[in-house]
Amino acid sequence: MEEKYIASIDLGSSKFGLCVARVNGEDIQIVYYKETPSEGIRTSLISNPMKAASRLKEAVREAEKELMIQILQVVVGMPRSEVAQVTASARIERTNTDDYISSEEVENLKSIALETYPLSNPDKQIMYGAVAQSFSTDDEIQLVESEVVGTLSASLEGNFKVFVGNRSATTALDKIFNQLDIAIAKKYFLPEVVAHAVLTDDEMAGGVALIDVGAGVTSVSIYHGGIMRYYASIPFGGKVITNDIRTECSISEELAEKIKKRFGACLPGKLASLSEKVLQIRLDPPYKEVPVRYIAEIIDCRCREIVEAVLYYIQESGLQNSLRSGLVITGGGAELANFILLVKDLSGYEVRKGYPRYMFSASVGSGVYSTAATSAIGMVLAAKEDHLPDCVTRPEIPAEPVEEEMVEVEVTNETPTTPDDMLFAPEEFGDPVPEEEKPKPAPQTKKVKVAKKEGTGILSIFWSKVEKTALKVYDKANEEE
Repeated sequence: MEEKYIASIDLGSSKFGLCVARVNGEDIQIVYYKETPSEGIRTSLISNPMKAASRLKEAVREAEKELMIQILQVVVGMPRSEVAQVTASARIERTNTDDYISSEEVENLKSIALETYPLSNPDKQIMYGAVAQSFSTDDEIQLVESEVVGTLSASLEGNFKVFVGNRSATTALDKIFNQLDIAIAKKYFLPEVVAHAVLTDDEMAGGVALIDVGAGVTSVSIYHGGIMRYYASIPFGGKVITNDIRTECSISEELAEKIKKRFGACLPGKLASLSEKVLQIRLDPPYKEVPVRYIAEIIDCRCREIVEAVLYYIQESGLQNSLRSGLVITGGGAELANFILLVKDLSGYEVRKGYPRYMFSASVGSGVYSTAATSAIGMVLAAKEDHLPDCVTRPEIPAEPVEEEMVEVEVTNETPTTPDDMLFAPEEFGDPVPEEEKPKPAPQTKKVKVAKKEGTGILSIFWSKVEKTALKVYDKANEEE
């Protein structure tokens, strides 16, 4: 099986996550993952393509230098905010009713539904993706894709959930990567790829809500019967918590982010002895003191707003009583201390933290297994299933360095030359004469310089034989003298 590489980039509001994976058959090995502070992104939408491209260029060049590759194309995710969901349907009359319904026909029906759906403003809107909800044949209704494939019917009808977003968002993506001379192999609707990287088949079948808490946007994806049934996004996330700390403590955004990650927590009443600690922040003038409990109170208020918004959309979906597998929290915000406990207390559901499932191996740090890496990992897994081509080029392996040393040896005209003894012929000393008439001249020697080469391979063996042969000639001449 031919080895190839897949590169994915998660364009987040607070960081860019660049992931490179080596794929060989079914084996996926993450060989590079690094997060870089982002710029030019707001609520997952590209607000300043020039700034985003400049920062992203640094991240790409660093990865190329470390891996000694050139990234030619990448897979990226489309924005998760300002996405509307609509329903579309399509119907086809089958020409050969004696054949089973195939997966190709189902995909063709999906394409027809997307092509025929009338966008209200085609100049400003674009379809991010579609998810099949149900299919109907002549005899049955409400079939899922796995059930309809292989059946017999004269007609096939499908209902789809279509996700519509801003065309300008994808145009900005194209602009960024054109500036970097990198092609976009595929654009993914992130909620789908993250779900398949985090959720189990049993969870998606039984009913589960996937909550992805990013820096600029929080999304809600509800699965039931193995299918995404509902999607909604909330235009704020972990970054508003950072801004609240910055404003209340009158410090920089960078320092507020560090404090949030190291000392931030929800539910101040459950901090135990930590709530009594006081942070001394060095500023100019000298320093200011901020109690850890006060920071926790700031964070707790904003996190409750996020959770309440999530619960509102779960109620709006009408599937609140179908979530037998509860809630799964992923994204960078899921790492906030006590956030999972807060969600559980406010919702009443079973709640777990959503890490990338172990469908790959990794030769990099533990960051690749964090909740913040789920988008980048999910795109790699999806690209592998879509059989995308190799995303990189690798430089040719340089030839092994060879060292040369000049060795001076003496050879004589009396030494016979045979194919086994010598790989070169010494200079002739006059015309040859019959052996019985040939006088016995004094041995004459000639100095020959031989390049001694050290290395491996055929050339090394050749020069080794040259050296040994020349030394044999030299020793033979000395013996006869």
